[in-house]
Amino acid sequence: MTEVTRAEYCVIACAEAWRDAGEVLASPMGLIPSVGARLARLTFSPDLLLTDGEALLVTPDGTVEGWLPYRQHLALVTGGRRHVMMGASQIDRYGNQNISCIGDWERPKRQLLGVRGAPVNTLNNPTSYWIPRHSRRVFVEKVDMVCGVGHDHAAGARYHRIPRVVSDLGVFDFDTPDRSMRLASLHPGVTLEQVREATSFALAVPDEVPRTRPPTAEELRLIREVLDPGNTRAREVGA
Repeated sequence: MTEVTRAEYCVIACAEAWRDAGEVLASPMGLIPSVGARLARLTFSPDLLLTDGEALLVTPDGTVEGWLPYRQHLALVTGGRRHVMMGASQIDRYGNQNISCIGDWERPKRQLLGVRGAPVNTLNNPTSYWIPRHSRRVFVEKVDMVCGVGHDHAAGARYHRIPRVVSDLGVFDFDTPDRSMRLASLHPGVTLEQVREATSFALAVPDEVPRTRPPTAEELRLIREVLDPGNTRAREVGA
């Protein structure tokens, strides 16, 4: 068996966001989160619901297994029964996310996607993040605009939760007294110094930082032979 790639560690880290989730709708955005959600369904989260992004529930191979009308989708969204994994153009120490613009909102330096559904996603159901290129431009001291709501803006939100942030360098959570970002694990081959250098704010760091767990032999087979035999995951994360 060939060596496990960085992309495959990222797939595992994303899949773990849905471990033992029960009958919750997974909404992964991006290639590696999508492979991760399907892997979770095939292994440790068999009750996970997967959608085609429109109106159907599907199996990991795309077979239709049910209808998901929009009104039911909204009920899952607003009732805490969906777990989204979004991207972020910027994210700060409290988990505030920006996908709208860079610079001042009235005269932005760069226009991005727009706020879209980020406030509803983050206030009403668990939201994790996938960031394929960890850098100081993304992990910023303060986001230019709050789209996804972080812990310092979420008072009173019943279902607000940010289980994890996964990047190409490691996994991060908010298991700290002030709900600021903490380094939860480092991917193999990555050093703490690399993560600190690529982050614009001071991370909480435990005394002993674990390594992101490797895939089991069966998980690796599923990733390589069933879920992504074309190795498209390498387009998001290189060696």
